[in-house]
Amino acid sequence: MDFKESEINHYFEILKNTNFQKVYKSVIDYLRNLKSYLEKKYSDYVVSSLYLGYLDMTYFSFTPKDLKDKGLKVAIVLLHQEERIELWLSGINKKVQSEYIDKLKEKDLKGLKLSIALPGVDSIIEKKIVEKINLIDIESLNKQIEKETMSFINIIKVLI
Repeated sequence: MDFKESEINHYFEILKNTNFQKVYKSVIDYLRNLKSYLEKKYSDYVVSSLYLGYLDMTYFSFTPKDLKDKGLKVAIVLLHQEERIELWLSGINKKVQSEYIDKLKEKDLKGLKLSIALPGVDSIIEKKIVEKINLIDIESLNKQIEKETMSFINIIKVLI
């Protein structure tokens, strides 16, 4: 591993001298709350555990059974550095992802962004739904994410 002493020291200084851990925990708790909210309301959906990532992204999948049966999943993704929440249609593996990207190339995606099958890219289609996350009004944020997610899923079902 390639550690730089100054970066490691900086990391520990951040932990000692800021509320970073408390804030990070609050963000993760919010995503757990959102996951639970959707799971209770849509009991027929397949919901994954929360993937914490490496402070780059945190996500969980929230997928209707008919899409899961096609090897697809819908992920609700928080991109930490961008302070943004996105929806991703993903495949269960790179083969499925590549097949669906090829199938969707010629379709009208209704403003959704088609991904390119490259290393490190995990999505087939992406949609930005919250440009700057604000955890002050969680109820409104949950409803916005729910509305956008259900709309995204309906568009995906028509495209697929």
